[in-house]
Amino acid sequence: MSGASAGPGASGVPALPDVPGAVNLRDVGGLRAGDGVTRSGVLFRSGNLARIDGAGVTAFGALGIRRIIDLRDDDEVAQAPSPVGSPDVHTLRVPLFLGSVESFFARDVSLAELYRLLVEDSADRVVEVVRGIVTQQPVLVHCTVGKDRTGVTVALALAAADVERDDVVADYARTEALLPEWRSTSVVAHLRRLHPHARHLEDLAAKSPASVMADLLADIDRRYGSAGDYLRAHGMTDDEVREVKRVLVTAR
Repeated sequence: MSGASAGPGASGVPALPDVPGAVNLRDVGGLRAGDGVTRSGVLFRSGNLARIDGAGVTAFGALGIRRIIDLRDDDEVAQAPSPVGSPDVHTLRVPLFLGSVESFFARDVSLAELYRLLVEDSADRVVEVVRGIVTQQPVLVHCTVGKDRTGVTVALALAAADVERDDVVADYARTEALLPEWRSTSVVAHLRRLHPHARHLEDLAAKSPASVMADLLADIDRRYGSAGDYLRAHGMTDDEVREVKRVLVTAR
């Protein structure tokens, strides 16, 4: 299953797709955007797809996804290859971290610092991801866990589409509850053996606190004006930024 069960809430957020073996897979629809709402069945996000079984491949195919944007580096892809590729699905590889995932645990960076590094040092790749989202849909953005790289890029796309800030932050924060408990426990235990004195290890491995994303987006607003202005500052045109909203948002 794709995590803890969840049906549509008052905001109309779609139920979690039932894709056996998928982790943290969800449809980023039903979020408030002024007089509109984000479209369902257009943008999906998840962790890696390596554990999807035969039934899961069939269920994944039923989602109609035509583009997968994979944010993992070469080592991550080699260790957990995806079983869902097909001639009908275009995979765009955009490795997003500068340096290995392991290096962030070794350096014991905080989530806030990790996200700051991501939006500044990998800004051109963030833009590439957002361009990929608006180029072809339905589209899935994923990394290994679907929390940090996926969380930041999806949040920036949503914010650029003028989605209500509270809903952008809530979508990010939702990940923590959707990660299987067995996965978080085993990963944290393994990393703790490697980095016994790391202060930020659990946050990096398994947490998605709303305050971290709220602070990141507020910092982008302070320094750039808005998420859309951040994308413009790093190469997107006005027309491309407008297209983000056109693709992701529809009238209520």
